Amino acid sequence: MQIAFTKYHALGNDYIVIDPKDLSAPLTTEQVKTICHRNFGVGSDGILLGPLPSTTAKCALKIYNPDGSIAEKSGNGVRIFSRYLWDTKFVGNDEFALQTDGGIVRSTVFDGGRMARVEMGKVSFDSGKIPVAGAEREVISEKISVGGREFTYCAATIGNPHCVLPLPEISARLAHEFGPGLEAHPNFPRKTNVQFMKVLDRANIQIEIWERGAGYTLASGSSSSASAAVAHKLGLVDQNISVHCPGGIIQIEIRDGFDILMTGSVTRVAAGVISPEIFTAS
Repeated sequence: MQIAFTKYHALGNDYIVIDPKDLSAPLTTEQVKTICHRNFGVGSDGILLGPLPSTTAKCALKIYNPDGSIAEKSGNGVRIFSRYLWDTKFVGNDEFALQTDGGIVRSTVFDGGRMARVEMGKVSFDSGKIPVAGAEREVISEKISVGGREFTYCAATIGNPHCVLPLPEISARLAHEFGPGLEAHPNFPRKTNVQFMKVLDRANIQIEIWERGAGYTLASGSSSSASAAVAHKLGLVDQNISVHCPGGIIQIEIRDGFDILMTGSVTRVAAGVISPEIFTAS
């Protein structure tokens, strides 16, 4: 059967939204890979499947990476899915709860759908929660070696794992060169998202992003949350931070207990149907 979809991007980080009622069977890993492929499919940084039933929230959301793996949480994905729910009138202008594999988040859509604000939850630096190999500890300013280079990193979770590397200079080349090795480093039993971070001043940081299961990414809400939290933990920034991603700026507010409020834009790109032929073409 043809699969209806809607595509959005959040500062260049693009997702395809599929309603499970439009599927005759659950998506397979190979189908996810094909749909997300930018030459053989629609092309995206992942698939958002929902709304799904939830007993603890308005609805639940399943997030697929383009390699077919599951992402526990995605800040940009949550913003995009919130906009989709708003577009389809599943929600209105009031705040609502959304269940992800990385925990409950609370979201509000405003500015005619063009902006979304998400209570992302609390950042933890605890090795057992992230997880990071070794003794139980807060993973702050530790050494890690990859590709013949040693870095200092901090690890964090906001429902999904992050490795943040504060550096005096960052670049897309750096992310491409060292991101894959850090993502799959033995320190991280469930792999990790990677952020190369430069602190600009007390209210601004810049990041380059290598996402677990997705690769180089133009923007990421959870990466922005984790990076801002690490910078604040290190005493380098205050509580309100503009995170400069390659695709644009995400606003992060760090509240008591490293509770994160994230705000950023969402853009509707297209809607259509996916032909079943893409799954059978040789």
